[in-house]
Amino acid sequence: MKLTFRSLLLKIFLWFWATVLVTGISLVLTFILEPHGVPAQWHSTLAETARYSGTIAVETLEREGTPAAASYLDRLVHDTALKACLFDISGKIIAGDGCETFQQMATRVTGLNTSEFGMVFGIARVALILKGNSRRQYIFATELPAGPRAAAGFNRTTFLVQWGVAFLVSGFVCYLLTRYITAPILRLRAASQQLATGDLSTRAGPEIASRQDEIGDLLRDFDAMASRIEDLVSGQRQLISDVSHELRSPLARLNVALDLGRQRKGNDAAFDQMEQDLALLNEMIGRLLTIAKLDVSARQVPMVQVDLTELVSQIVRDANFEARVLDRAVQLTAEGPYLVRGNPELLHGAIENVVRNAIHYTASGTSVEVSMQVVRQPKKSFVRVTIRDHGPGLPESELVNIFRPFYRVADARDRQSGGTGLGLAIADRVIRTHGGTIRAENASSSGLMVEILLPECESDLT
Repeated sequence: MKLTFRSLLLKIFLWFWATVLVTGISLVLTFILEPHGVPAQWHSTLAETARYSGTIAVETLEREGTPAAASYLDRLVHDTALKACLFDISGKIIAGDGCETFQQMATRVTGLNTSEFGMVFGIARVALILKGNSRRQYIFATELPAGPRAAAGFNRTTFLVQWGVAFLVSGFVCYLLTRYITAPILRLRAASQQLATGDLSTRAGPEIASRQDEIGDLLRDFDAMASRIEDLVSGQRQLISDVSHELRSPLARLNVALDLGRQRKGNDAAFDQMEQDLALLNEMIGRLLTIAKLDVSARQVPMVQVDLTELVSQIVRDANFEARVLDRAVQLTAEGPYLVRGNPELLHGAIENVVRNAIHYTASGTSVEVSMQVVRQPKKSFVRVTIRDHGPGLPESELVNIFRPFYRVADARDRQSGGTGLGLAIADRVIRTHGGTIRAENASSSGLMVEILLPECESDLT
């Protein structure tokens, strides 16, 4: 979110100053690219302005000497930030600094015996002949403001302060503008993320949705969409729960009828098949109720500190005992005790579902490999539980779908394994309820690998 805010702020700030700078550069270029000559209508004004300063410099020279004239020109340069120089009639420098730039103008004035005008980067340059009280002639050359520098000011410190203040003010204005635009967008993004994680009660917020602009319309539409989704999903969950509960009663009556049938007719293969089907229905209904319960009350599940290593070890021991009958095994590799915060019963059922699923599909004579280790990330550490089988694996396109309820990659194979298509769906919901993730990928050689990440917690035992 910070990246989005800073990115938009930077874009608005850069576009604003790009406009200002391009405009300023365009104005400066109009003076740089214009003819270097001074317009004729300016000659009289510029000459009079230069004559006034030059006359004072000449009088000061003849009355008080060269040092006084140089001091006057220094003050003039300090006050205006423009050069000024005094030459004798032959073009020799009498007073002033940086007078070499006026040398050619002074030479031309001597030869033509008239005033000389020029323009350099928007600054007018004037050189003219003056006569002192002693009847001696001098050449006075100076710069006069006639372009952008005149309007910008000539004090360097003031110039830097003014531009610094301009940057700070414009940056603050851009910050406020960006904040005004991005605040509701960031809130909408956060609400979308919460909605995606299953918190259907999330809303953008009435204080933001009350804005009377396009962003406000977007937030109100989002709230309406979230409300509709919550109603639909809640109705679906309630329907699953109600139907599952209602099926329990006829299922119980069917079991009673099966027992009565056996008492009257004796043992029969048809009764055995009915018993298996009823057991499968009973298991399916139980898992549907579990899914409905997790969806409805996921945030109210009681959590305690759980020794995940001990819990997984128990699952592996039980599963390994059953796997031996099928000429298979389950092996556990754990570096040490790992603690998580969760519900022991739900975690046990979720991990057991994954392990049992791996036992069904691993090849005979192979082992299901269960490993545990800590994965440290910048802000949080996770306990990773990896369950890997040596079966045929899955098509890449099916790796996400297997966590959907009732999803079957191959009906014939699922019927053979006795699966209902709910075990991995329950595992997915349980792991997400605990703030973790579960995903599947094909192993490098063969088989399927399921990775479970659960947030690690520190021991609170004393």
